[in-house]
Amino acid sequence: MTSNSDGIAGSPQGLFALTDRQQRRMEEVREIARTELVPLAEKGDPGSVNRPLLEAMGRHGLLQGLFPKSSSGKQSREAAAMELCILRESLASVNTEAETALALQGLGSYPILQSGSQALVEEWIPQVAAGTAVAAFALSETVAGSDAAALELQAEPDGDGWRLHGEKIWISNAPEADIYTVFARTTPGAGARGVTAFAVPAARDGVGGEHIDLVAPHPIGTVTFDAVRVEPGEVLGEIDRGFRVAMKTLDLFRPSVGAFAVGMGQAALDAAVSYTTSRKAFGGYLSDQQAVAHALANMATQLEASRLLVYAAASAYDSGASPYEITKRSAMAKLYATETAQFVIDTAVQLHGARGLVRGHLLEHLYREVRATRIYEGASEVQRTIIGRSLFRPNSSKQQ
Repeated sequence: MTSNSDGIAGSPQGLFALTDRQQRRMEEVREIARTELVPLAEKGDPGSVNRPLLEAMGRHGLLQGLFPKSSSGKQSREAAAMELCILRESLASVNTEAETALALQGLGSYPILQSGSQALVEEWIPQVAAGTAVAAFALSETVAGSDAAALELQAEPDGDGWRLHGEKIWISNAPEADIYTVFARTTPGAGARGVTAFAVPAARDGVGGEHIDLVAPHPIGTVTFDAVRVEPGEVLGEIDRGFRVAMKTLDLFRPSVGAFAVGMGQAALDAAVSYTTSRKAFGGYLSDQQAVAHALANMATQLEASRLLVYAAASAYDSGASPYEITKRSAMAKLYATETAQFVIDTAVQLHGARGLVRGHLLEHLYREVRATRIYEGASEVQRTIIGRSLFRPNSSKQQ
C-alpha cells in the first residue's frame, strides 16, 4: 500500500499507520489541548456547555477541521471521517471535555452540512466552526432510544410549514444549544419511513428543556417543543426521509466514537505502564510480575486492534465505499473500540489499586467517562445486531 496525503499509509516494512502529515496533525492537536484547552476545561462548569472552550477551539481551527473545504476554497458538503477520528483520538488522549465539545459540534451540525439548504449551511456552519454557536443532535426520546424508528415527536402540518409537539431526551448540549437537528414524525404509523429531519433554532418560540445530571458530568438534557413552528426551508433532506439523514450522520460518527475510546484507552495504558514500571513491590517493580506484564500486553494489543478498525472504517467512508460496507465497518469499529476501552481502563484501575479510585485521578475520571460510549449512538447490542445482519445479507461474502 502506498502513502497518500489523506489516507492511511503502509511503510516499506508493512506497518499500517497514519501518514506523516496525519501524525504531525495529531501532535499539533495534542499540544493545543495541553497548553490552551486544558486550562479552559478546568475553569468550566461541569455538566454545562463550556463556551469559552468552544471559542478557543474555533480560534485554533480545530472546529473548522470538522468541515473540509473543496480545492476551490468553498465549503464542501462531504465529511472527512479520518480527520474527525484524528481530532477525536488526539483530544481524548489529553482532555475528554475538549474532545466531547468538538464531537458534539459535529454531530449536531453535520445533518445541516450534508442535507440542508445552502442558506442553512451559510447561516449555521461558519458559526459552529467558530465556536460561537452550539449545535445539538436531537433524536432520542423516552420510548425511542435504540429503536429510533419508533419516535413519536409530532410534526403537524401548519400552512406551508409544520408545528412540533413533544419532547426529546438524552440530548447532548441541551438545553443550551443554539441550533437543534430534530427528527420528528410527519407520517404516523410509517416507522422509519415517516420521519423528517428539521433544523430548529433554539430561539424559536416554544422551545424549552432542562439539564440531566449524569455520573460523568456532561452537557445533556431534554428539549421540549410546544407548537414550535418550522419553516419549509428548515427541512433537512426530504420529507419522510429523515431517518436516512440520521443514519448517514451516525455512520460517520460511530468510527469516531471508537477514536474517542482509543484516545481514552491510550491515556489509561500510558498511565498503567508509567505506574507499574516505577512502583516497587515484591522485591522489584510491578512490571516485573508476569501477571502485570501480560495484562499490559493484552491492553496494548486490543487497543491497537481497535485503532486499526477505526482507521479502516474511516478510510471506507472517505473512499466512497458502499453504504452497506460503511455501516458494517462503522458498527465494528464502534463496538470493538468502546468495549476495549472499558476493559483497558478497568484493568489500569486494577493495576493502580486504590490510587486509581481517588477522586480527581486520571483513571477515576476515565472510568466514569468511558461507560457512556457503549450506549450512545447505538449501544453495543445494536452494533452486534447490525454486524450480525450483515453476515446474513445476500451475497455479503462477495462484498467483503
